[in-house]
Amino acid sequence: MVKEIICIVCPNGCSLRTEKNDGEVTVTGNKCPKGEEYAKSELLCPQRTLTSTVATAFSEHPVLPVRITGAIPKGEIKIAMLEINKIIVDTKLKCGDVIVKNFMNLGVDLVATDDVDIY
Repeated sequence: MVKEIICIVCPNGCSLRTEKNDGEVTVTGNKCPKGEEYAKSELLCPQRTLTSTVATAFSEHPVLPVRITGAIPKGEIKIAMLEINKIIVDTKLKCGDVIVKNFMNLGVDLVATDDVDIY
C-alpha cells in the first residue's frame, strides 16, 4: 500500500511517500524525524483535533466556541460532532472551563474557548 501525503508538522511541508509492506511502514521524502512520525501516524491511525460550537441557554450569547484538548481518531469525528450538537450550556463559563470531562471516553476534555458572561 503506497500513499503520498504532505507533512503539516513543520513549515517545510515535505512531500512524503509512505509504503506499507508486511506490517512495516517506510517513509521517504521527510527532511526531519517529525515527518516520519507524522506519516506513520497518518497511515496507521490518523488523528485530528476538533473545534466547534455548542448551543447555550442564553439569548445574549446563543453559541459558545469549544475544542477538544487533544487529538482523537479521525473515524470518531462524525460521532463526536453528533454528541457536541446535543450539548446546551446553561451556566456561566470562562475560557478553558471543562464542559465534558473525558469526552466520549476518548481521553480528551471538551472545553470552552470563550467566556459566557451574561449580565
